[in-house]
Amino acid sequence: MLKPALALFALLASATPALAQTITPDEQSRIDKLVIETLAKTKTPSASIAIVRGGEIVLAKAYGKAAESIPVSTPALPYQIASNTKQFTATALLLLEDEGKLDLDDKVSKYLPGISGGDAIALRQLLSHTSGLQDYWPQDYSFPAMMLPTTPQQILDIWAKKPLDYAPGTQWQYSNTGYVVAGLIVEKVSGEPLFSFLEKRIFRPLGMSSVIDMEKAIGPKFPQGYGRAALGPVRVEPPAAPGWLYAAGELSMTPTDLAKWDIARMNRALLSADDWDEQERTVKLTDGKDTNYGLGVYNRVSNGRQVISHGGESAGFLSTNNVYPELKSAIVVMTNTWSSSGYGQILRGLAEIVLPPVAPDAATAQAARVRTVYDQLRTGTLDRKMLTENANHYFSPTVVGDFQSSLRPLGAPMSIEPDGSSALRGGFVMQHFTVKYPYRTLDLSVFMEPGANGRVEQFLVSGE
Repeated sequence: MLKPALALFALLASATPALAQTITPDEQSRIDKLVIETLAKTKTPSASIAIVRGGEIVLAKAYGKAAESIPVSTPALPYQIASNTKQFTATALLLLEDEGKLDLDDKVSKYLPGISGGDAIALRQLLSHTSGLQDYWPQDYSFPAMMLPTTPQQILDIWAKKPLDYAPGTQWQYSNTGYVVAGLIVEKVSGEPLFSFLEKRIFRPLGMSSVIDMEKAIGPKFPQGYGRAALGPVRVEPPAAPGWLYAAGELSMTPTDLAKWDIARMNRALLSADDWDEQERTVKLTDGKDTNYGLGVYNRVSNGRQVISHGGESAGFLSTNNVYPELKSAIVVMTNTWSSSGYGQILRGLAEIVLPPVAPDAATAQAARVRTVYDQLRTGTLDRKMLTENANHYFSPTVVGDFQSSLRPLGAPMSIEPDGSSALRGGFVMQHFTVKYPYRTLDLSVFMEPGANGRVEQFLVSGE
């Protein structure tokens, strides 16, 4: 039953041949098979992708039906990127800070009156989802009010004047509302509409010519959003009325143009290196917990690789943008349904095809090294070749003696298990572990060089 669907999608697939030439024929065949099969399996009408390797766009290709009026998608069509917009809104504030027109540590009340907690919320907390402002669109469907036009100020009048969900900086909770506030501040400080500011300062300089406000990317010439109820038929999804996404998700563009932005990130171009670093630096809560989120982007270690990423969801569209800075690579996937995991399946499959392989046992090997170092410390047999220069300095004879004298009486732990997800910090993979004994549990904070054979930079044990 799959073969007719594969043939149909293969017929509808279109590409930019000049860009695709640097992909090997075998890779191209595997990519086509992956995307075509995933679209058929997940009932996803279309996907448009871009791949960056070595700091260059090596593939831009589209598959399937973009709309009822566009039976064959092309790489030139702008898809709605929704929350991938957030990194651009955050960048606008960074640029204004460079000009001395604001400071990310300024409080919201300095620029906008009447916001709950405005005297306590810093601008950077809007961008890092730590403000406490309640999200106005947490649902994965359109609620009734979204069928009527709104304005950013109307959104704030309803959601940004509610009591805060938590004290600023104490929790991480995704909030589109915070980005609406941020967008209005950009407009007030710059004296021009947010889209106009982004167009002049980012899109034109980078040659991102396809970018358009998603409210203007609706009609017979543009991709159309689709959805499904449970396992029912695929149906056209009505777009949200004007005004609902704004600074939190208003942009549409081609995967190629989003890849141009990714290349600028890799090369530390357009913005200062300090601005890129600040955007990617993960924010910590007041209790010290790492959020794995910077200013409009996630920063994580996945399968042994650093990934700067974000996703986007709007009515009928899902997208994901993943940058692998150490590899000078990026993968962009855009789909026109919000009712399937097709975009994520395509992303994972593309990573396996176009990125250098990661040893499947890398995480296991790293965990084994953590156990080895722990056992060496508790028994006084530390192999210093497993440590970085800094760690060797830290583990003086006195420190090694204290580790051994305090841990040896406890005997061998029952297990040493990761606690939470890993994150990248200072070029090292940061991971917390719990060390379990029959009657007590210890906390272990480890920084290691990336890779299965990475050396230990930090190895700190503390009480329960």
